Amino acid sequence: MGLIIAVAVLIYLASAIRVLRQYERGVVFMLGKFAGVRGPGLTLIFNPIQTMQRVSLRTVTMEIPSQKIITKDNVSIDIAAVAYYNVSDPEKSVIAIENVYEAINQISQTTVRKVVGRFSLDQLLAQTVDVNEQIKNVIDEHTEPWGAQVTAVEIKDIVLPDNMQRAMAKEAEAERERRAKIVGAEGEFQAAMRLGEAADIIAAHPVALQLRTLQTMSEIATEKNSTIFFPAQFMTTVQEAIATLKRDSEKG
Repeated sequence: MGLIIAVAVLIYLASAIRVLRQYERGVVFMLGKFAGVRGPGLTLIFNPIQTMQRVSLRTVTMEIPSQKIITKDNVSIDIAAVAYYNVSDPEKSVIAIENVYEAINQISQTTVRKVVGRFSLDQLLAQTVDVNEQIKNVIDEHTEPWGAQVTAVEIKDIVLPDNMQRAMAKEAEAERERRAKIVGAEGEFQAAMRLGEAADIIAAHPVALQLRTLQTMSEIATEKNSTIFFPAQFMTTVQEAIATLKRDSEKG
């Protein structure tokens, strides 16, 4: 009889052994009342007097489903996001709320709709970091009494209506054309400025024009073509020579 009792005790003690991992905490209840939080390692839970619920402290990645939202400037968009949270107080996460994950998921969806609706489409696209931070802060205020802490919220997808996508594509194309025309006009302006400076230098030094003419003739000659041209100075000299001959013949 004593052996049977000893074996029964050993079996009972073996069934009472619990092992908590490093990232786990055990919320213990004794006769239905909260009795403390157990840390990682080996612990004993004496059923049915005591019960224990495991709580993970690891960061949870939670998808916020895509939902239709109307922005401040009345543009209908589909937006999806992702939230990251972890349990900071195991006691509250078990006692204060029935299902932490489901509660945070629901409050995240309503918060995304509420916060995004305050911004226009241009602000939403340009100030995504600020929008993410506002969403995180609002959700974190709701989850703090539940023993959970939201570490980050990221908008991962924004789907625009087809007509809005076409309008934005046209706007982007027009902006690129505007920049191209400005760059081209700036290049023409700089080229004109340089040509004006070159003309001033040549006007001050007539020999420079002759040297430039000789250089051009040399470049043309290397092409092995039969093109013949006469510089403007040469034609002027010829005209002056003809005029001189006419005057001499008239005097004679």
